[in-house]
Amino acid sequence: MIDREKRLEADIYRKLRWLIFFRGLFAAVMLGSTIFAAYHEGVSFYSAPLVFLVIIGAVTLLLSGFYAFILPRARKLVRFGYIQLNIDIITISFIILLTGGFSSVFSFLYLVVIIYASMVTYRRGGMIMAIICVIQYGILVDLEYYGIIHPFGFEPRYMLATYSWEYVIYKLLITIAACFAVAFLSGYLSEQEKRAKLDLWAAEEQIKRVEKLAAIGEMASGLAHEIKNPLAALSGSIQVLKEDIPYEPHRDKLMDIVIRETDRIGALVNDFLLFAKPRPGRAESIDIGAAVEEIVTYFESDMRRRNRKITVNRRIARELFIHADPEHVRQVLWNLLLNADEAIDDQGTIHVDVAPVDKKSIGITVTDSGCGMTEDILKSIFDPFFTRKAKGTGLGLSIVQRIVMSCNGLIDVVSTPGKGTSFILKFPQIIASRSIFS
Repeated sequence: MIDREKRLEADIYRKLRWLIFFRGLFAAVMLGSTIFAAYHEGVSFYSAPLVFLVIIGAVTLLLSGFYAFILPRARKLVRFGYIQLNIDIITISFIILLTGGFSSVFSFLYLVVIIYASMVTYRRGGMIMAIICVIQYGILVDLEYYGIIHPFGFEPRYMLATYSWEYVIYKLLITIAACFAVAFLSGYLSEQEKRAKLDLWAAEEQIKRVEKLAAIGEMASGLAHEIKNPLAALSGSIQVLKEDIPYEPHRDKLMDIVIRETDRIGALVNDFLLFAKPRPGRAESIDIGAAVEEIVTYFESDMRRRNRKITVNRRIARELFIHADPEHVRQVLWNLLLNADEAIDDQGTIHVDVAPVDKKSIGITVTDSGCGMTEDILKSIFDPFFTRKAKGTGLGLSIVQRIVMSCNGLIDVVSTPGKGTSFILKFPQIIASRSIFS
């Protein structure tokens, strides 16, 4: 997830670079067209409002160069973007004042700022810029209406003499509605784009993990079978010997150790086989909300038995169906809940959420308030035999990932050291009327 945050930051950097380029292009075009118009009409460059338009164009061009110089050195790109956007809005307000104020045709530039604000700072930034645009335009119209300011080339109180107050209010309301409508739509599209990119990057990471584990899985399957057969013969032989030879405490104790350790290796080999090739199971329609509710309830009773002081909060939607083997679902959820339990030292909280992600998929999130994980650990948690537990095999999350993949799902993890970890599962949603858990 940390890698995806870096990629999001790189995406914002790219958008800011293009924004600086097009701002500079706009300033150059405005500067050139103003000079051309003055030359064509035989008007002096020092006459108002041409001189101010030239100054605005030149300053904006210089600012674009300054932004381009600062951008590679900026540490907080979003804040740097907000600074640029606010300066752009002030510049547009001056352009509107110089080109007719209330009568200016350049008020649409506010909408342009809102659109690229949503692209760079997403929905929140777009709405903030819409509010600032509305406030500035409202103040500009109000001051012009009462004759406090007036555009160049227009008489004081020109707007009051030309337009009725009903028309002024009407145009002001239309502009306000347009600003917020554009902010809402562009913000929605930018959030959809962000979510699509995150999903794509998560899928890419999972594909890389699958490619990395494919060769290991093939080798593991063959190796596990080769170990399992002689291991079973060894265990059976020891048990026969134990039954046939006379009782002797020291010898029997050694035989018990051999049997216990062969059973432990056998369990490890079975986990290895499950990691290499998960059992197909019996896939059916499952109400995933009911399934998760049942598993969490059992997990809570298990924690009470172990005197664990952990609170489990749940927010589980019902009537959401997936196609999977119920035993696989239990195994995945139980593994994740156990991991969350083990991540919490004494007291803490586990949150379990089940909700639709969109119309085609369902999300299951298990979040703990435990110790969290560093970036280096996050890169390896799905690798076989990677574990931080004293008695762990390091196959739990590898098996979880393989089972989720066999259900055409995705698994992702977000973690902050010292704050906790979230495992996010996403499964394709199906339409069904009945379920084993219904």
